[in-house]
Amino acid sequence: MWGELIPAEEMAPVLPQAVLAIEDRRFFTHGGVDAFGVIRAAWQNAVEGRVVAGGSTISQQVAKLVFLSPERSVKRKIQEAMLAFWLEREFTKQEILTIYLNRAYFGAGAYGVDAAARRYFGRSARDLDVAQAAMIAGLLKAPSRYSPANDLKLARQRAGLVVDAMVDAGFLTDAEGTAAKARARTLSVAPRSGPPAGYFVDWVREQAPSYVGRDHGALRVFTSLDPARQRAAQAALTEALAAQGKSRKIGQGALVALDENGRRARHGRRARLFQERVQPGDAGEAAARLGLQDGGLSRRHRGGASA
Repeated sequence: MWGELIPAEEMAPVLPQAVLAIEDRRFFTHGGVDAFGVIRAAWQNAVEGRVVAGGSTISQQVAKLVFLSPERSVKRKIQEAMLAFWLEREFTKQEILTIYLNRAYFGAGAYGVDAAARRYFGRSARDLDVAQAAMIAGLLKAPSRYSPANDLKLARQRAGLVVDAMVDAGFLTDAEGTAAKARARTLSVAPRSGPPAGYFVDWVREQAPSYVGRDHGALRVFTSLDPARQRAAQAALTEALAAQGKSRKIGQGALVALDENGRRARHGRRARLFQERVQPGDAGEAAARLGLQDGGLSRRHRGGASA
């Protein structure tokens, strides 16, 4: 799902502010790589004993979104930094911010802030209030986990952290921050009108570059997901958990669907569904569409595409 491509300066001002506060507070002063941010992230990760913070700037994030694969390696981080420096030379800060806000993924199948604003709140990115902007900005760290469509309570908590960051960065006064946090605690989400299985769509999006690379324009990806059967499966599982989950102390469930050729299923520890690739001709009916928006970036150009 893609929304309107909106220049950063035409969005509700609190939206870029929320993103800058939580993602890259020194965006307008660094040259593409924030050495202080890298050191701070390394220290936080060392103290926690796990990865809790990243040191990537918005310019580096744009480099990853547009040019690089998802792999994690030293070579890739070097490429990311070099591309960030190049972006800073070739584009203005506002242009880089515009690319990021219109290309980043925000969960529930929404690419770009306008799609996210319409998906979650039923309005344009031009019309968001502080709490709504904070909730959307909070999705960037982990779109599926913090999506209000998946966990509204967690999304509200995350929005509160973003509001605190906005106050700390000087974008909001203490009084404005208090009011915005109170508003965030009551935010609701617009009813979903898109296809079911948002997690599946997210997973396909993550896997697609490993199949086709990133040197492509818009793609249409066909999968074996059947929306009607997916809804029936989810309803059956929800009903079973409601009826038996509490008595059996089970809070989550899973469903395995057999194929229709009559072969018996084999059970084992290996999740073959996600570990074995199949030929495109075996994908089955078209059920999920995925737009991979790569390419189309040129010097001094604000661009975008829709799937």
